[in-house]
Amino acid sequence: MSVEVITSWRESGALDLPLPGHGGTAQRWNRLAAFAETDVVAGRLAEAHADAVAILAELDGPAPLPGQFWGVWAAEGPGAALSASDGGGEILLDGTKVWCSGAGLCSHALVTALLPSGDRGLFAVALDDSGVQPLHSDWNNVGMAESDTRSVQFTGTPAVAVGRPGEYLTRPGFWHGAVGVAACWLGGARAVAAALYAKAPSEKADAHALAHLGAVDAALAAAEATLMSAAAEIDGDPLNRKVRAELIARRVRAVVENAVDESIHRTGRALGPAPLCLDAAHAQRVADLSVYVRQSHAEKDLERLGRLAGGSS
Repeated sequence: MSVEVITSWRESGALDLPLPGHGGTAQRWNRLAAFAETDVVAGRLAEAHADAVAILAELDGPAPLPGQFWGVWAAEGPGAALSASDGGGEILLDGTKVWCSGAGLCSHALVTALLPSGDRGLFAVALDDSGVQPLHSDWNNVGMAESDTRSVQFTGTPAVAVGRPGEYLTRPGFWHGAVGVAACWLGGARAVAAALYAKAPSEKADAHALAHLGAVDAALAAAEATLMSAAAEIDGDPLNRKVRAELIARRVRAVVENAVDESIHRTGRALGPAPLCLDAAHAQRVADLSVYVRQSHAEKDLERLGRLAGGSS
């Protein structure tokens, strides 16, 4: 179970990762990839916790305490809104936040909410407050089902402002976090492709299976190389003075997404239905990763990458 995996990582200190842009970014992303290679859902939740820790450090927020497990809930959706108001000396949150992964698992979360000025602020919230209520799950896919992603209702919930209004999106670390997600995608792709690698030494591995493996291996190697190159560049320019952080992040995500697609598609074509039908762990990895990678905005992200690569802003 993903929850048990997360608990073991938290209790062992495995979730204590180097902060991005501090010289250990490659180690950070390698460990995130390893988390997702072990368990895609647990890796996704671990990445959010690690991202929250990095955000709090970057924006001088309250430092997480031992035993806490954080989420980052920044998604917006139609028909749901979360607002922040002055409740007589303290900030209060009211409304509904959608796409809250770890809704019943996290002890704390960073959430974005609309301010009276119209700006969006970022706030730290303790989820054991009586004003926090995870809603009924509408999740209807076996992929990422264990992520416990639900809407959460906030009613007069005390919160602590983190950073200035709008700073969550404008800080350099936003793009560092975007690459952290891609590192998890890469780990998941490796886990899916493991079944194809395992068949290679077999006498039953025909030329077609080996060709599929060759293509997958090349895609995974390219993704790892791009990820490590990005880590070095971010450590060399942590404050994004060269204004390349978005380009770097979008490039990494595009290359890793391609590796994910190659791993899922070619492993399935090479091995047929048996692993998907008879190997529960493999089938779950494929289902989880297929949903997780859709955090990419596909052609919209590629269009933006093209504009950046072509010199447009």
